[in-house]
Amino acid sequence: MDALDLSLRPPRGPRELLPNLDLFMIARTVDKLRATLPGGNLGVYQMKGFSARLLEALDISEDELRAVVARAQSDAEIAEWISEHSDPYGYFAINVAFEERKVGDRLDDAAFVERYPVVKRLLPETSLLDMLSADDADMFASR
Repeated sequence: MDALDLSLRPPRGPRELLPNLDLFMIARTVDKLRATLPGGNLGVYQMKGFSARLLEALDISEDELRAVVARAQSDAEIAEWISEHSDPYGYFAINVAFEERKVGDRLDDAAFVERYPVVKRLLPETSLLDMLSADDADMFASR
């Protein structure tokens, strides 16, 4: 796949899915991996955090998935590879774990609040997935 420049636009939202793969954060993680390919730009985004937790839960290494993304022709091809190299029965639990995490869980973490200033105006019960979408919207609102 082609490299992405995430200084020009955000990665896909945290709830966007790949074809036939019901797994939160995966399309976003693929976009961030594409941004690490030659010619790409990760911008302010990072692979640690949500994407790292997802890959750990899938028992897939970042380098391994980056190689798949680099040679893939489509999202469907990436989704098929992920399905073959992880446990699809675990996807529901991964999604629930992501969905259960709330802004209020992190408000006492000064580094987190500094990285995601949008949390200051969100309700504590806001999902961290929704927080990521709000953060993307804030970052690219003036562009």
